[in-house]
Amino acid sequence: MTQKRHPSPDQTPLTGFAYARAFFEQMVEDTLAEAKRLGASDAAVEVSEGCGLSVSVRLGELENVERNRDKSLGVTVYCGQRRGSASTSDFSPAAMRQTVKAAFDIARFTAEDPAAGLPDVADLVSARQARRDLDLFHPWAIDAAQAAELAQACERAAMATDSRITNSEGAGVSAQQFQFWSANSRGFRGGYATSRHFVSVAPIAGRGKDMQRDSWYSYKRDPKDLAPVQAVGRYAAERALSRLRARRVPTCEVPVLFEAPVAAGLLGSFVQAISGGSLYRKASFLMDSLGTQVFADHVDLSEDPFVLKGRGSAPFDDEGVATQKRTIVDAGRVQGYFLSSYSARKLGMRTTGNAGGSHNLVMSSRLTRPQDSLSGLIRQMGRGLLVTELMGQGVNGVTGDYSRGASGFWIEHGEIAFPVEEITIAANLKDMFRGVVAIGSDAYESGGRTVGSIWVDRMKLAGE
Repeated sequence: MTQKRHPSPDQTPLTGFAYARAFFEQMVEDTLAEAKRLGASDAAVEVSEGCGLSVSVRLGELENVERNRDKSLGVTVYCGQRRGSASTSDFSPAAMRQTVKAAFDIARFTAEDPAAGLPDVADLVSARQARRDLDLFHPWAIDAAQAAELAQACERAAMATDSRITNSEGAGVSAQQFQFWSANSRGFRGGYATSRHFVSVAPIAGRGKDMQRDSWYSYKRDPKDLAPVQAVGRYAAERALSRLRARRVPTCEVPVLFEAPVAAGLLGSFVQAISGGSLYRKASFLMDSLGTQVFADHVDLSEDPFVLKGRGSAPFDDEGVATQKRTIVDAGRVQGYFLSSYSARKLGMRTTGNAGGSHNLVMSSRLTRPQDSLSGLIRQMGRGLLVTELMGQGVNGVTGDYSRGASGFWIEHGEIAFPVEEITIAANLKDMFRGVVAIGSDAYESGGRTVGSIWVDRMKLAGE
């Protein structure tokens, strides 16, 4: 009797996916071959699929159940230094050929761009690093009923925290996964699967004119790492309750402490300012900042794309360029930019492997001690403003001018005195970065950026 052969992992789709890796690999090779047949000098291809489940509830009742499943084939072709791109969600051979033809036709009639082109071969990831397992794929075998039950438990925990929690904007649970395979005509091949899951809730405290809303969430690649839903609910409720009876304060100039979740936004403004697109367009307040003092001299910033389960982890960037651990800021001085191949050529520099963004940034202070938690920084600051929420988009990337609506808490004698709302804080990011007094030990990860609460020495506060 003939022994039955079991399919290899590359011949069988991973959990929850519709397509096997082998199918994606063949599709990429066929697409590159079609681009070459048409006369393209170079080409890059990515094929991907994603799927997931999202469930939301409100006041104990099921509101929405959404299942998503999408797929895409994207191709970029080059005719010398002319570039064209096209995509399709149809994986048939005919659609593939039409898509390549569309990209090729765009390239033929597009003006030459001296910076256009695939990455240099020397910058491409090695086959060994491309296969590096960063533990990014943890599918969640959860159905709609189970997800709804978790969301309801999260909301119940919030509502049960205190009788002053009177309403809810709802709670949600989401389980998502994604896989891709990409390649180019210069030898790069690589791809992997990822997952991302979260639970969130937004309770409302108070009644009448004195009502406040806040929210909290837990977001992980592995569902086993998510915070207990009851803890998420209780903490969200406590945050909403703490904002009751908020008031405005007189206009003044005071120290400002950004709670860690909003402090990540300051780091985001810095990343944007030293990213290639802003730099070559001369749309950055940190032009020519390489090697210069931008932050206080106790501040460091590192990038590590190889953190297991990391939100920003990747063995290579969106172009197939090898990622690398590096220091971005050392003792307040900028040591590196965030560059793709294109922006690097525009600036006369070399790619840093950041096509598609940064990879697991950690901002820290050489002065931080274990006791420098949020409460510890509040005691040290003595008097000022603790910001827990920011509103609006008042950041000018060209000048660095910063003006945002804010709410939080007034600090007096090293303690929280009362909640504050309907105020605006303003300064220039250059001064804010140089004026970082301390970074807390309460490190918080948001979108692949980790930083503790940030104490800025002085900002203008517009209130009553």
